[in-house]
Amino acid sequence: MSSNSIKGPRLGTKLLILMSFALVVIPWFSYLYLNEMEDFLVDSQASAQMLTAEGISTLLNGRSDLFNELPLSPEGYEQLYAHPLKNPIRIDGKNSDWENVLEYNVGFGKLEVPAETGSVNHFYLVLGEHNDQVYALVQVRDNNLVFRDRKILRLDLADHVRVTFMGQDETVHKLVITMAEPGVTTAYLMDDDWRYAIQGEPENRVPGFMSQSEGGYAIEFRIPLSLLGSTKHFGLAVVDVDNKETRAIESVTGTLPSTGREAFGLVLLKSPEVLRIIEGLGYSGANIQVIDAQRRVRAEVGSYQSAQIQSEPLAEQDWAATWRSTLGRIMDPLYDVIDISLRDDRDRLEDKVIINSLAGKPSYQRLFSKEEGEMIIAAHPIINQNRVIGTVVLKQNTRRILQLRRDALQRIINFSVLALVIFVTLIFVFSARLAGRIRRLGAETTDAIDKYGRLKTNQLTAETKSGDEIGDLARTISGMLAKLHQHTQFLENMPRTLRHEINNPLNTLSTSLQNLENETSAVARKKYLDSARRGVIRIGMIVQNLADAASLEDALEAEEFEVVNLYDLVQNYLANCRTAHPHHNFEYRGTEQPVHSLASDYRIEQLLDKLVDNAIDFSGAGSTITVGLATDADNLTLFVTNSGIVIPDDLLENIFDSMVSVRASNPDNRLHFGMGLYVVRVIAEHHGGSVSAANLLNGNGVTIRVKLPLHKAISNLAVASQ
Repeated sequence: MSSNSIKGPRLGTKLLILMSFALVVIPWFSYLYLNEMEDFLVDSQASAQMLTAEGISTLLNGRSDLFNELPLSPEGYEQLYAHPLKNPIRIDGKNSDWENVLEYNVGFGKLEVPAETGSVNHFYLVLGEHNDQVYALVQVRDNNLVFRDRKILRLDLADHVRVTFMGQDETVHKLVITMAEPGVTTAYLMDDDWRYAIQGEPENRVPGFMSQSEGGYAIEFRIPLSLLGSTKHFGLAVVDVDNKETRAIESVTGTLPSTGREAFGLVLLKSPEVLRIIEGLGYSGANIQVIDAQRRVRAEVGSYQSAQIQSEPLAEQDWAATWRSTLGRIMDPLYDVIDISLRDDRDRLEDKVIINSLAGKPSYQRLFSKEEGEMIIAAHPIINQNRVIGTVVLKQNTRRILQLRRDALQRIINFSVLALVIFVTLIFVFSARLAGRIRRLGAETTDAIDKYGRLKTNQLTAETKSGDEIGDLARTISGMLAKLHQHTQFLENMPRTLRHEINNPLNTLSTSLQNLENETSAVARKKYLDSARRGVIRIGMIVQNLADAASLEDALEAEEFEVVNLYDLVQNYLANCRTAHPHHNFEYRGTEQPVHSLASDYRIEQLLDKLVDNAIDFSGAGSTITVGLATDADNLTLFVTNSGIVIPDDLLENIFDSMVSVRASNPDNRLHFGMGLYVVRVIAEHHGGSVSAANLLNGNGVTIRVKLPLHKAISNLAVASQ
């Protein structure tokens, strides 16, 4: 397969993807930290709100009179409550826009009276208050509905609703709401007998609407608080007329006291004294409510809704403003996702806070709605003689916290984008330089070999002086080229060497055979036969040496090592040498302690054979050959020293390469092939060691040193046993 057909991500692409992924971690952890800070700020604001609510409740503790006192509260009168409304009511006779206030409706009259009589004996009343307007919804049970006849001036001869209230002049006023047909109603101020309108003109400040329903009808109307006077209370009654002929009043059912006195029920509005106390405590972005034990709002100041900030269009926007605007549009959906956990069931959480406070447990909650934004509601109970008489509810928006979060998120995004641009630029430059260095190394490596596979150089120059991994790779490739160069030289020199080495015994063999052919003497023939035999033996030894050198490394791979005491091995070896080579003196020098190494004893002896044979060839008869052992903390050194000629300086580095020799040409020299020291190097390196050669300082001899790893565990144990 061609290398060009292998496709994959480039190095720069991989670095870019990796660093881009790493950059995501920075804004993510920043966002987590921001969330922690936001929670801390929210808790701090909630604690401040709780302290404020507690301070307000302290002002109201023990003031049960503020919750029980009414403008007028005679015993036996109904106390009607106008619930605060968030939005104004549409006067259409329907209850669809009364929100959750309908659950507070109050029933009047007796349900046990049979409905088929047609007499009104029961109705439901619900009251609400919004923007100084009191809204009323009256749902009446009436099977026989009689409308007003416009030709009759008396207003009490048809079904109608009576309202009694104290006016601005501190006198009692009477108001009738009548209907000539389903639809818009008309209100009149009445005389004391409830018969005729005083002024003859309708009271347009009290609009209303009547709608029929199954088994009755409903009237919806509105009264301004300014009409009710300072006491802010009124009573209500429903009058039933069933006979269109006689138009006699069958029943009057109202919010009257059980004693039957001529008076009216009381519409309970916000307590003015409580409102006066808390009016000076409100502040921007906060809403304070005082709620009694019946969960009725007795006073309220302030608003927690954030003001809508209208941004003025800029005449000229720079790139920074454009970026902020674009980022804001991008971040808005993110803010929605962040706040999604706060949007569920807000009403339930708000009710829970109020219920807990009325149970005597101060609490707070963080709430969010798309319409009103995010806020914190905190409530603290109001105590009177160990009894909860109400609660202070403080609602405050978190606009400043949200703005801090928005600004911080934008800063994180800006930092992330800037960091991404910087990192991408740096990675691009770094990857381009890295790729360039690799390409240069690859090009020089490719140029080191010609198209025929021959080496053109034995080393590289690109990146070999660099200290990083590419430098290591370049030096490794350069070392590999050096070894390949040696092997190539070996192959190139082998024909000449073989020709030189084999020609000598071949010449001897050829000459001996020619002389043998012409010689008739038995003695001479034997002499020529011996010479021919020696030539054949030398050719065989050359071939055997080549085979041994070629198969040595494979043979070493199969060797099993064991712990060997090299001191004993060397002593035994020297004893054999003294017997086998009586014309030389053999001397031991070095440690007298056991020296252990993990090795193959057969290969160590083979190594010694090559070194001793090499020393014998280069030293004269009667000279001394020294074999010794030395140790340090981690290694042992096996050395062989002989007198004789020295190694030329230019061959000291290459003397252990194959087919390198410094011997003079001699037909009787059996090791002139130059493989002995090469075998020594291979055996030493296979044992994890190294070999080196050095000339003696006196210039009359050579020392060969073999360094091997020391087996310290057994060696230390042997030393300790001594």
